[in-house]
Parts: sequence; C-alpha cells; structure tokens
Amino acid sequence: MTVETAQTLDRGLRLLHLVAETPGGLTVTEAATRLGIGRAAVYRLVAPLAEHGLLRRDTAGRLRLGAGVLQLARQAQPLLAEGALPALRRLAEQAGATAHLTVVEGGEGVALAVVEPSWTSFHVAYRTGARHPLERGAAGQAILAGRTGAAGPVNTVGELQPGAYGVAAPVLGVPGLEASVGVVALAPLDAETVGAQVLAAATAIATALR
Repeated sequence: MTVETAQTLDRGLRLLHLVAETPGGLTVTEAATRLGIGRAAVYRLVAPLAEHGLLRRDTAGRLRLGAGVLQLARQAQPLLAEGALPALRRLAEQAGATAHLTVVEGGEGVALAVVEPSWTSFHVAYRTGARHPLERGAAGQAILAGRTGAAGPVNTVGELQPGAYGVAAPVLGVPGLEASVGVVALAPLDAETVGAQVLAAATAIATALR
C-alpha cells in the first residue's frame, strides 16, 4: 500500500466516523473543514463510499450514513456474540441469573447474546434480539453511563419487567462499540457481589473484543 493510498483510506474512515457522530449529517464544506482538506478531496472520498452504500447524500445534500453500514454491523454481530459467550457463561453460573450482552442499534439497546444459568430452578427468560430504550433498564442505563466514562455497575428494579432485578456495567475500550454486560433475576441480587462479577465480565469481554 502506498503512502497516498494509506492517507486516502485514513481520510475515508475519518469521514465515516465524523458522519456517524453527527446525527443531522454534514455538508461537504463542514466535512472538509473538520478533516482539514479541500472540498474536492471530500467529493473524491464520498464517491467510492457512496458506491459501497456506506455514505449517502440526503435531499438537502448533507452526508449521512448509508444502509451498507447496517449490513456490516449485522455481519459483525455474530462475531461479537461469539467473543462474549465465555464471559457470559461464567457470569450466569456465578450469579445464578440470566446474563446478557446488550449493544446499541438505532438508538435502542438490543440483546445480542443471552446465557441462562444451568443450575437454578427458576430464572428470567430473556430473548436474544429484544429491544428497549436506553433510558430504561440496567443494560441501557449502563451504556449511557459508559458514554460519560463511568464504569461502575448500575442497579435497577422492575423497569423492563415487573419484579425483575438487573445489574449491568458498560463494556469500555472497544473502538466503535457501545455495549453493556449484565444479569437479570427474579429475586434481589447482592449489589456488591454481583456488581463485582458483572464488572469482571465487562472487562473480560472488552479484552476479548479488542
């Protein structure tokens, strides 16, 4: 790879990140200013990214993410789930509660992987693919806390399901990933013990996914 090709690739990736971080999209002029390059250079970056469906221009001409990004994300999800499963299994057995990895998709929390404990008589049935607002439930609130850099566990009661107790912590330090790991149970959880177990699982998953 030549230096020029590497620079173009770097700029294209930086442009994708800029657009992803700007909910209202960017004009070509704004993108050029943020990247420190000329408008013509931005147009040259946009063309191949749009061809692959990663970027698009809306009716106002603003740059937005394309549907191709969603396709890439869907293809990456099984790899994320696979990498998280060992830590989730360990957490479910330790806590005696259903363990889950939740990721952000479309502004909501989505259960990407779920592991139920093997030795309990009763436990919460939590469906893979279940969605919920980030503001409700321990998993979503942990993700929001992670955005501020807070790593500590979050505890909730009955926010997603009456009588359910949740503990979750954000998965931090994995570029491009907003996620949390947690447990949900039908009985109160020891905040100190289970909180430490959840934090350990979040650290293990972050290490596995880097």
